[in-house]
Amino acid sequence: MNSKAMCQSILAKAGVPINSVEPWSIQVYNEKLWDRLMSQHQLGLGEAYIEGWWDCQAIDQLVARLLDIDVLSLLRPSPVVLYATFKSVVINRQTKSRAENNAKHHYNIGNDLYSRMLDKEMAYSCAYWKNTENLNQAQINKFDLICKKLKLEPGMTVLDIGSGWGGFLRHAVKNYHVIGYGVTPADNQIDEARARSSGFNITYTQQDYREVFGQYDRVVSVGMMEHVGPKNLKEFFLKCNELLKQDGIILHHTITSTHSKLSTDPYFDRYIFPGGVIPSPGQICSASEKLFATEDIHNIGLHYDPTLMSWFKNINERWHEIPQYTEKFQRMWNYYLMASAAAFRTRNLHLMQIVFRKNGVQSEYIPVR
Repeated sequence: MNSKAMCQSILAKAGVPINSVEPWSIQVYNEKLWDRLMSQHQLGLGEAYIEGWWDCQAIDQLVARLLDIDVLSLLRPSPVVLYATFKSVVINRQTKSRAENNAKHHYNIGNDLYSRMLDKEMAYSCAYWKNTENLNQAQINKFDLICKKLKLEPGMTVLDIGSGWGGFLRHAVKNYHVIGYGVTPADNQIDEARARSSGFNITYTQQDYREVFGQYDRVVSVGMMEHVGPKNLKEFFLKCNELLKQDGIILHHTITSTHSKLSTDPYFDRYIFPGGVIPSPGQICSASEKLFATEDIHNIGLHYDPTLMSWFKNINERWHEIPQYTEKFQRMWNYYLMASAAAFRTRNLHLMQIVFRKNGVQSEYIPVR
């Protein structure tokens, strides 16, 4: 069976028509697409979209249908995927120097893009849509849910590892009167966070989490553990243990995978989050054992679908305001948002809020929802 026949068979199984009127139909403009898909899998699909070889009105629905049939299990191993796995096995792609470059690759592409795509506080992680259909409120809901899970009290010191543009810390300092400390390796984020946090009791430092010292009443990371890398998870939890006071609480808000792996989707690795690997609950438990007691696990992964769809809507209403981003960049970015929404919608990815305390703390922890 040639490449085109194989791909057509797989698309038919997924209920995806070719050159049809359904929103999830794939519109093919270059017949070389089929060979590319068979040789490069996810990377080939994404890159061919960037280059205009195919199009689709609703990429999220197309990708969701492919994920529903576990499309990769129907394909022969790809050299591209095998090489990415091999590279991740033999190389630590999240050393201090690499981690800084990886972060800048994604977060330094321009605050002008993020300010148009995100909510008013520029929260770049899963929102919490309980009792609201408004992105701004959903992100405030997320901030407040984390604050309540951390049991914040006035005067507490709160360290935010990977503090982004500072939205969570501003909410915590303003509403719970804590003292905030934020760290991130991305200079564009630090500059914007400082500008937005003038007058707040927050200190921002541009540094890697491995360079942080001191002890804090509370430690939080929101959308950061995905960048740690599987080779560094144990070191990450050891550092968290060092930074947290004995009676403190730590919360990690992180995307999780349904299975443990050492490498990520090659499209996302090349274009979106180089070196990043989404951890599984098993990897997290293994890295944190003997250090922390797991007090609460809350899966809000389905809330990421509407978050990503809101980001997609926001940026596609305003691409014309930032013409420095080429059409190819726009297609690359839109594909990232839509494919991600599909992964959460189909429960191939989850979003866990995990609360830890150090072993030996004897008081009861009461979860919050």
